[in-house]
Amino acid sequence: MEMNDFKVLLVDDEPDVLEFMKYSLEKEGFWVYTASNGADGIQIAKKVRPHLIVLDMMMPVKDGITTCRELRAMPEFKNTLITFLSARDEDYSQIAGLESGADDYITKPIKPKVFTTRVHALMRRLDDGTQVSNIKVANIEIDKEKYKVIQHGRDINLPRKEFELLCLLASKPGRVFKREEILNKVWGNDTIVGDRTIDVHIRKLREKIGEDLFKTIKGIGYKFDA
Repeated sequence: MEMNDFKVLLVDDEPDVLEFMKYSLEKEGFWVYTASNGADGIQIAKKVRPHLIVLDMMMPVKDGITTCRELRAMPEFKNTLITFLSARDEDYSQIAGLESGADDYITKPIKPKVFTTRVHALMRRLDDGTQVSNIKVANIEIDKEKYKVIQHGRDINLPRKEFELLCLLASKPGRVFKREEILNKVWGNDTIVGDRTIDVHIRKLREKIGEDLFKTIKGIGYKFDA
């Protein structure tokens, strides 16, 4: 996807932050839309269908966590990239952001060049997701083109990173994937995520698909046990 086809929605209640992000991304050739709270952000997202939504954590009217959850509950935003850009750098805030369905979590303050680099990294994830190869293993069918998971005839709705993590592990049942490899293949080499990011996503997959399918190899990583 070319940059001039890539639409970004910025949702933040600080005008100066919106201004610097918008200016930085427009210089790179992105289409940029803005909103000052989560409620307005959802309405704009419905109209413009952005490829990436950048959310502040603390906002009036509707906070970022609630906004992210509501977006993920809508079929049209099931596969939209969502990242938080927040001044809150506590572990629990980052975990809450990822658990709400976000693909990434960026901490303020951030320099414009670093910010645009992170957006480019997210953009490459979207491009990488276009490679189609369906997976059928155990009682699960994974349609990578439609971002669809079916288990026992039941559709399972997964956020993008959970889906990509499932695809990676299920692509080679029984193989142990090291934590470093998972981070590189699912989140990218140039994307900074917390140590517990993988653990949070594995826990969500266990809740949705099955505790026994995902095995922890202590001190090494994870494997899909069919």
